[in-house]
Amino acid sequence: MKSIKYVLYKEDKYYVVQCINIELSTFGDTINNAVRNLDEALALYFEDNKEVLEPISIENVMLGEKTVNV
Repeated sequence: MKSIKYVLYKEDKYYVVQCINIELSTFGDTINNAVRNLDEALALYFEDNKEVLEPISIENVMLGEKTVNV
């Protein structure tokens, strides 16, 4: 069993799910659809990458925001 951390955010009309300890993201038109799509994407990811090392271990998740003057 693997512990996958992800963030979920709304971008335009879709909800985007982005994993933070493996390189994988997906989306859906509702939160539930996005998370269901993540389940499918993870199953395919680990099926295609059977020899993948363990996902990066992340104990605590914090979300930050920064305004940049560019």
